Amino acid sequence: MTSRPSLKPAPALTVGIEFALNLLSGLRRRGIEGSELLLEAGIPPEALSQPGARISTLQLATLLRTLIERHDDEVLGMLSRPSKRGSFALQVRAGIAGATLEQAIRHIAHVFRLLHDDLSLVLVHEGPELAGVQLCFHNPEVAANPHLHELVLRVYWRLFAWLVGGQLPAVRFDFAYARPAYSEGYGPIFPAPWRFEQPHSAMWFQAARLKLPVCRDEQALRRFVADAPVQVILPRRDAGISGQVRAHLQRAQPLWPDLARCAEALHLSPSTLQRRLAAEGSSFQSLKDQLRREVAIYRLHTSALPLGKLALELGFSDTAAFQRAFKRWTGLAPGSYRRTR
Repeated sequence: MTSRPSLKPAPALTVGIEFALNLLSGLRRRGIEGSELLLEAGIPPEALSQPGARISTLQLATLLRTLIERHDDEVLGMLSRPSKRGSFALQVRAGIAGATLEQAIRHIAHVFRLLHDDLSLVLVHEGPELAGVQLCFHNPEVAANPHLHELVLRVYWRLFAWLVGGQLPAVRFDFAYARPAYSEGYGPIFPAPWRFEQPHSAMWFQAARLKLPVCRDEQALRRFVADAPVQVILPRRDAGISGQVRAHLQRAQPLWPDLARCAEALHLSPSTLQRRLAAEGSSFQSLKDQLRREVAIYRLHTSALPLGKLALELGFSDTAAFQRAFKRWTGLAPGSYRRTR
């Protein structure tokens, strides 16, 4: 009997430091710097001024939890009225009282409207095929913060998907603001085509899924709410074709297959794979670089592996090529990154 190869442990996902800044945006508009909150989450405040700096998704979730606990506000100071701890749980409880996803969305939107004056969640349709939840702002000053749009879309899409057992793939995300410079980081967070500078920010999915039954109970609610910062803020590894490519690259390393070999493993033609990745706002090369970046950061944090060996492990022809790529990814040479971390 042949032994099965063991799977490699996946390195921690990382995101740009901009996403930590985004969570702090509401407090900073109110004159609260937040440096002590960053330190509590294991994020050095000086990283905010380092171009290309990366943090782990665990640090991001810890920062979110810390912000909510310290300021008793689940919307992080981004709305004119704070949302005290327990407000989100109240909405989730209203959602599980619905028989179908459509009823759950309407219940949650009703409770949300009772809690907030600045913003409403509105169930909308685009033809017979698409349904969506649109953000309708009633306060222009609040609407001017794009990070609030990001947070609300992410949190409520994940909540609606959770209510129906995860069966709510997004068809499209609309954003009522210009494309940000850090939009590369949207790939794993918003895994569907994006449209910027739209009249309203919205999430879109197949209208037929509104009839899906809600399958969560009170016990599941308690688990979900207890782990909400992780459940709603972190990128999903398994989202769409991008997740399949990422998983294949993870299993195949250190061989790092090219586009043709990856497409063959997924039983697709290279052109079909490229087209489906583009529809999710991604590409084969960007996914490969993202994973190599995460492996590099993980290894620099957790091992004393010489840079030459790490370069080979990541599929680079030599150390110089790895150093150039790493500096492009993070703004620092790998040796400097290891010393500062």
